[in-house]
Amino acid sequence: MTKTILITGATDGIGLETAKMLAADGHTLLLHGRNPAKLDDVVKALGGGVETYVADLSDMAETETLAEAVIAKHDSLDVLINNAGVLKVPEPVAANGLDMRFMVNTLAPYVLTRKLLPIMGASGRVVNLSSAAQAPVDMRALAGEVRLDDMGAYSQSKLAITMWSRVMAEELTDGPAIIAVNPGSLLASKMVKEGFGVAGNDLSIGADILIRAALSEEFAEASGKYYDNDAGHFGPPHRDALDAGKSAAVVEAMEKVIAGLA
Repeated sequence: MTKTILITGATDGIGLETAKMLAADGHTLLLHGRNPAKLDDVVKALGGGVETYVADLSDMAETETLAEAVIAKHDSLDVLINNAGVLKVPEPVAANGLDMRFMVNTLAPYVLTRKLLPIMGASGRVVNLSSAAQAPVDMRALAGEVRLDDMGAYSQSKLAITMWSRVMAEELTDGPAIIAVNPGSLLASKMVKEGFGVAGNDLSIGADILIRAALSEEFAEASGKYYDNDAGHFGPPHRDALDAGKSAAVVEAMEKVIAGLA
């Protein structure tokens, strides 16, 4: 059965590879990107038949507008793959003082997911891109009060998305499954090439696990779980993500930051 699937960050890397594989199977694809020209290139590469949405996920207003645009065209959404992410960026601190890694990797997917929940039923799935790189979240850094280096900000942002995935999964009694996935370390994405200076491993490794998480029966009861594709199985994330108190505190801090942006 074909599904309606929204993929953020679909113009390159794992997002693009995932889109190519899903398009080949006839799914209805809603592809997000920040650059309209790159989105046009993706449409051409896929032979048309996909919807595109332009939004800068470092801007929470644009993130909300993205959700509203999807809701305006679709009564239901089967899968949301929160793939978009950044590591090294020219300007790591946004005009509002927040770190771009927290904004794009953590806050935007949270806002987008919350906005889209009304059109996602109990059988839907939200697949959140986590990472093997996870580090304890400094609340001051999340709030833009402390500056972090690239890897520090990235690894904290990835633990934060893993934490809110678990919190949201526990909250939802009749909603989509929320699943955090480490798609695999050092895959051949632009992020890896720019961040680590290596070519990286086959992108299809990451795309395959995202598609399995989105569609396969093995993930049907996986809400709140963390899948480590380096290990090839479900496993424990960073210990802080298993601490209900710490996870709740991070989500509370996130919501405070988001409210301050309104």
